[in-house]
Amino acid sequence: MKRERTHSWDDPTPRTARMATLSGLEVLRLVISGELPQPPMAHLMGIHLAEVADGKAVFAGTPGEFHYNPLGTVHGGFGATLLDSATGCAVHSTLSAGDAYTTLELKVNFLRPLTHATGEVRGVATVIYAGRTTALAEGRIEDAGGKLYAFATSTCLIKRATS
Repeated sequence: MKRERTHSWDDPTPRTARMATLSGLEVLRLVISGELPQPPMAHLMGIHLAEVADGKAVFAGTPGEFHYNPLGTVHGGFGATLLDSATGCAVHSTLSAGDAYTTLELKVNFLRPLTHATGEVRGVATVIYAGRTTALAEGRIEDAGGKLYAFATSTCLIKRATS
């Protein structure tokens, strides 16, 4: 039986312009409150920014059949995207207005498979080092019971507005 899925997203242009005047933490709090839209990639993957604090970010999502690989489990790209989003936003939460970042490296260890029966999972990330030009964060994918599905480390390049 063929299944269909459609998605929509908000124009990211106004968000991008407004972000330059706000700290990373302010931007992310506005995303959670709905005053700024979730990123288009989050809509595509079926994930959302759920929590944020200085140096910490949590993305949540429920894996579906549309995330499956040929083996009948969730494709690793779903977990990698969840962890890249969480670790990146954890770093973003530490940045000043006008600063930017990009992921240089993402290392993911998958411990067990996800399926649609897993239910909602959370990518929980914290910054473990924040320097002038690089930052490191670690993240975990956990289910509602705290079971660990994957672990990641991320290195981000920071572009300071003042440099």
